Amino acid sequence: MPLRVVIVGPSLRRLFGGQEVQANLLVRHWQQDAAMKVMFVPNDPALPHGLNWIERIPCLRTVVRMPLYLSALWRATKDSDIVHAFSASHSSFLLSPMPAWLIAQRLGKKVLINYRSGKAGDHLRRSRIARAILRRADAIVVASAYLERVFLEFGLKAHVVPNIVDSAQFFYRPRRSLRPLLLCTRNFASCYGIDLVVRTFAEVKKTFPNARLCLVGKGAQESAIRRLVDELDVGDVEFAGPVARDRIGEFYAKADIFVNASRVDNMPGSILECFASGLPVVTTSAGGIPDLVEHGRTGLLCETGDWQALARNIVRLLREEGLALNLARNGHQQSLLYRWDRVRSAWLNVYWSLLESRETPKTRAK
Repeated sequence: MPLRVVIVGPSLRRLFGGQEVQANLLVRHWQQDAAMKVMFVPNDPALPHGLNWIERIPCLRTVVRMPLYLSALWRATKDSDIVHAFSASHSSFLLSPMPAWLIAQRLGKKVLINYRSGKAGDHLRRSRIARAILRRADAIVVASAYLERVFLEFGLKAHVVPNIVDSAQFFYRPRRSLRPLLLCTRNFASCYGIDLVVRTFAEVKKTFPNARLCLVGKGAQESAIRRLVDELDVGDVEFAGPVARDRIGEFYAKADIFVNASRVDNMPGSILECFASGLPVVTTSAGGIPDLVEHGRTGLLCETGDWQALARNIVRLLREEGLALNLARNGHQQSLLYRWDRVRSAWLNVYWSLLESRETPKTRAK
């Protein structure tokens, strides 16, 4: 008999970021797997016809969505074995995983909280409620050893199950002759340092005037980033906007260097996508990135906030023939660890560990 799991998380409807992508990938893979019966409950349900205008009013849309979310969550949880709740930090923790935990408790179901935010340390220091709920969850799952260490600082044990790389979307292309075509696929939020990416690019342009930068994403800081581009008087910056998941691979395929300037981060799925695509990575060492990128082997690292060092690393890649190809080859080998056949068994082990008091090992899915 298949395991019945409710996955609670954000949908791809608004095309935001890594948490949405990982929730979507997990649901898609499990829906094709005979070992599982998966129901997906979006924590951002579509509003009824005629109320779409509410989407433009943040607090009101949250109030209107909440009864829709809770109702769908209750119905799905009644028919489940496990509730798998994706979790970000701060206020979103209260709005999504906390209700999922409460309903699972009320209905006597197992619940795991799949915590994914690089802001975990700050969140756990500030929120007594979050610490209490996480201590009472049946399992905490994180995507990186970095978050595992953060949780241990608060006396919380977490299981590490890494992100999934979508092997159907990204194809390895060796860059034997590197061009100054830069890509960043992070949303326009302060934690992702898009302003630093622009400053890095402006510095690279001094050495390589033909350099180009493509920014894929959206967010509250987009207007400020556009102003910065104008202030620095730097050309050749493309604002591609949010890109549908079935097209994102095209942008990785066309670029020759990926630049990431995160101030806060966990385990960026965008870097895994670079590894799968053969795209060399130049990044800051924020959060869990050093657990993912080894300097000089799978990418080039610099201190968080140091956009000048980012620029020097990009120039180094463009000048040292063969370096980018070696980094990309090693990254591609590492990307194999994040394919579904590897990650699937890790998730099954977590799920069955929650139910082992009710099931014998012989009944486990192979």
